[in-house]
Amino acid sequence: MRTSTLCLALAALAASPASAFAPAAAPAVLFSRLGSSCRVSPLSTPRLRPALGAARLAASGAVVEDNEAKIAQSLALLYRAAETKKEDPDAVCDAMDSLEKTMRQRCRDSEDGAAVQQIFDALNGEWRLVFTTGTADTQKKFGKKVNYFPIKACQSFDTTTMQITNGIYLFDFEALKFFGDFEFNMKSRKVEFDFDAIAVAGLKFNLPKGKAAELGQATGLGSGNNKQLIDKKKKPFFNWISADANVATARGGGGGLALWKRV
Repeated sequence: MRTSTLCLALAALAASPASAFAPAAAPAVLFSRLGSSCRVSPLSTPRLRPALGAARLAASGAVVEDNEAKIAQSLALLYRAAETKKEDPDAVCDAMDSLEKTMRQRCRDSEDGAAVQQIFDALNGEWRLVFTTGTADTQKKFGKKVNYFPIKACQSFDTTTMQITNGIYLFDFEALKFFGDFEFNMKSRKVEFDFDAIAVAGLKFNLPKGKAAELGQATGLGSGNNKQLIDKKKKPFFNWISADANVATARGGGGGLALWKRV
């Protein structure tokens, strides 16, 4: 009877408003009646959870910081390559390979889509092709490094009208220019495009659907994979990697990597 009374007293004390003013360090207790005895045991408490959460946040922050450092390192080399065309081609390929992985992580970490939006916004403008590894088939034939692109080739993207052009120049003379439209997938960063007009030495005329891909394949200016996609009722595409105030990078539908310099 004495034990039962003590249990009730303790339970009442624990439930009283005064307990709300107990020091934070005071251990919480759980009262339970087992037969004629009373057991007092500590309550489980999440006091360590904030510390664990802080540790996880710190670790996550370190991962993000490391990823950003790798992005900066890759871009620094690509900036130099775009300006001088003197960086080792293998190093340029490695930098683009690394950037593809780290940019994928940055976009994945950007829950609000800001990282992808930045790429899309920066894509607007004109770009000169600096370096390309060629398609996967070309890489098998000649090795991974195809080197710096020898002639002037420029692409432009208008992100307001969603129009795209692709021009080939002889010195500064515009010998050939394709015109079309493009779509940008804000989730995958995939740019799908199709050309429906061409200008030869300044004379512009319309192209039948798929003809641009045929011309690209025949002249070597485009990927044979583009023709295959057209035959399957699909559009040629780039998987865009990055774009900023200086350079842009992407992987083509044929598997090759490309580096552009902003004009």
